[in-house]
Amino acid sequence: MALREKTTPLMRQYNEIKAKYPDTILLFRVGDFYETFGQDAVETSKILNIVLTKRGMGNDNNLAGFPYHALDTYLPRFVQAGKRVAICEQVEDPKLAKGIVKRSVEEIVTPGISYEATNLQTENSFLACIHKHRDNYGVAFIDINTGDFFVSEGKEYDIDKLLQNFSPREIVFQRQKERDLLNILPKNLLTKTYDDWVFSLEFAQGVLEDTFGINSVKGFGIESMPLAIIAAGAALYYIKETNHKELSHICNVSRIDNNNFVWMDKFTIRNLEILHSVNSEKSTLYYVLNKTQTNMGARLLQRWLVLPLKDKQKIEERQRIVTSLIYNDDLREKMQNSLQEIGDMERMIARLSVHRITPQELYHFSNILKNINELKTYISCLEKDRELYPVLDDCSKMREYILRSIDSSAPNNVNKGNVIKKGFNEELDRYKTITTDSQSILNKICTQQALQTRIPSLKIGFNNVFGYYLEVTNTHKDKVPSYWERKQTLANAERYITPELKEIETQMISAQENISSLETRLYHEVIEECKTYIEQLHNTARELARLDVLLSFSLSALENGYTRPELMENDVLHISSGRHPVIEKMLSQDEEYIANDVYLDTTTQQIMIITGPNMSGKSAYLRQTALIVIMAQIGSYTPAKHAQIGIVDKIFTRVGASDNIASGESTFMVEMNETASILNNISPRSLVLLDEIGRGTSTYDGVSIAWGIATYLHNHKYRAKVLFATHYHELIALEKHFQRIKNYHITVKELGSKILFIRKIAQGGSSQSFGLHVARLAGMPKQVLQTADKMLARLEDKRSDSLLLDMQEGNNKTLEKEKKSEKKNNLSGFQTSFIQLNDPILEQIKFEILNIDIENLTPIEALNKLNEIKALVEKK
Repeated sequence: MALREKTTPLMRQYNEIKAKYPDTILLFRVGDFYETFGQDAVETSKILNIVLTKRGMGNDNNLAGFPYHALDTYLPRFVQAGKRVAICEQVEDPKLAKGIVKRSVEEIVTPGISYEATNLQTENSFLACIHKHRDNYGVAFIDINTGDFFVSEGKEYDIDKLLQNFSPREIVFQRQKERDLLNILPKNLLTKTYDDWVFSLEFAQGVLEDTFGINSVKGFGIESMPLAIIAAGAALYYIKETNHKELSHICNVSRIDNNNFVWMDKFTIRNLEILHSVNSEKSTLYYVLNKTQTNMGARLLQRWLVLPLKDKQKIEERQRIVTSLIYNDDLREKMQNSLQEIGDMERMIARLSVHRITPQELYHFSNILKNINELKTYISCLEKDRELYPVLDDCSKMREYILRSIDSSAPNNVNKGNVIKKGFNEELDRYKTITTDSQSILNKICTQQALQTRIPSLKIGFNNVFGYYLEVTNTHKDKVPSYWERKQTLANAERYITPELKEIETQMISAQENISSLETRLYHEVIEECKTYIEQLHNTARELARLDVLLSFSLSALENGYTRPELMENDVLHISSGRHPVIEKMLSQDEEYIANDVYLDTTTQQIMIITGPNMSGKSAYLRQTALIVIMAQIGSYTPAKHAQIGIVDKIFTRVGASDNIASGESTFMVEMNETASILNNISPRSLVLLDEIGRGTSTYDGVSIAWGIATYLHNHKYRAKVLFATHYHELIALEKHFQRIKNYHITVKELGSKILFIRKIAQGGSSQSFGLHVARLAGMPKQVLQTADKMLARLEDKRSDSLLLDMQEGNNKTLEKEKKSEKKNNLSGFQTSFIQLNDPILEQIKFEILNIDIENLTPIEALNKLNEIKALVEKK
């Protein structure tokens, strides 16, 4: 009870508001500061690196604050730290308040809902919402900074992939479904949960219809996607609940149809280093292709890279514009200049929509529209290819309106005045005339009084206590008329007011107050008028972003010597002199990238088994093939002398793994999980890249698994095109048994005890791995290399089983040698055929293999069968 008595009215008000936002840092406006208290203050001091003070004992008395004008500086730091922030403002004038000033939360800012995302300009800042029903999912992605709004439906792997691609900063989902969503929810991401009623179809449709002012969602083409509709409605509900109710810049909902895009799982996007790299951002395909002039173009490029097209016609439409820009130097240069001036139009539209646009930015919008008009003129003057380009809306009436209403020297803050242009509003002009004329009147009064009183040093001034005054030095104070009223005595002078001065002051103060309030009102009216053009502006911004990406493709092609790929409806993948687009950019100027050919189809060469030593370029060869296909199917030119690309619908990669210790998964388990996912999801037009499959287990297990996988892919009813890089030279025997498997190797040249990597691919298998040569290049100690040399010689002479037998102590050496010889013969037979065996147990293995129904065998059944065979061998 005593504690309650000590609580001040201000803190009681704070506690009442804070109780409504328990999981949010509350910025509590007190005068010219935003204050935080208790645990909020502790977190705030750490995030902002500001001083934490105490008003008394205990954590509840912690205090941390910052000036209100620094909000735009500090708010992004909260967002970066993954925090929700409630901004509590004073909603009445403290001078007029009776008792405690009224306060309320005007806005909640979260990582997924923030207009203060200046550090995220080249990336989207998505809020995601997931809804699960049985084995199906709906998902929605909204970026309120740009107006982007996407929805989709699919299975768990579809949603998992989209979450990887869109990288949301916050996720909303049904409270009761949290456990069901654990597999696909990104780790360490801020989440918001709601009860079931928010995730009902009727409620979601109501939210969408209310937001867009429509009677049905059919216009968006999502009426057959109930789970996506529910996710979209729940996401919008969350945004509105955070007091972001003005969403006019979100003009539509775009449907992501998984059937329209190449399917790449999150492992493939990670392994190919399309957007991000563990090395550096310069080691990505995005970095190489990103020559966009605007941030909105850069964001669109990221989406295109993870969602390559499957529609040949749409890809070729992009190609045609890229080709047009390559061969039109003048248009390309003018487009570059115009786009640079236009900048991030999407974010400007969002700021306009929510009245956050500054007067200076609004005036700059007229320049943006001027540049769009110029770009529109350039395109209209083209002699050919004009029909390829979109018709841009320069919103000329909006530009005229801005030029007529906003002063060219308008400040960043409307409260600083001089925002509205002279001649736009008569009343405002009259008030401004009063203020300017009043100053000349004041000067005239001062001059007249000086003449009348013969006070030569008379000055006129102003202070906040008694307004305008006349200042007389002590030398001349005996000349002051009696009707002057003395207001202040200084050391060397005295200050007086007159009725005439007070009248002028009243007029001026009234005019200044009227100017401030009227300019603010007029400015918001101008914004409201400009908002009527938002849909046209948004459509134009989308087209400009598209042109920006295609311009970027043309610049990349010219700079890097790319060629236009030929898109085919058949199953052929033929790349002539292909290069890795990222690696070639990282080479020194005097170093040339060694180009290589690729040929795959489903009738003659479905699977390429690629052998060669480490560091020879096998992994680069695999990756460059996939990257060239991706570049071709987003509409870009490609790093190749020529490329024929049979449209690919899925790309899979298994090119390296890391232990997932937190989930109890070893490297080998991760490898097997990813490989099983590939084998269970291949299609007739899939491209599969496998690198060193089976290396995470023993040699014989690894060879057996790799052999089984290659066999499965060859015999599958869907003949996926496969590049299979391996160290297991036993796999080169596959070519003898399967007609569509061909051997290739990365060439090297031996120079005594050294090797030279030629990095050229050639037909035929490689019989050795040159592992010791690579170890020598890595700077391995000589003693290690000498021991390894001796061990390699013994292994090559006796094979591994013989070496183990020699190491065993015992009296039956003759018998052991016979067993060694028998095993050696059997292993030799294994390399050419699995079925030329005489041992009873091996005969049983032969029987098991011959009775396998390969056509209908699933990957899991294949692995189980291999495990049974392994058990037979161990028993022997």
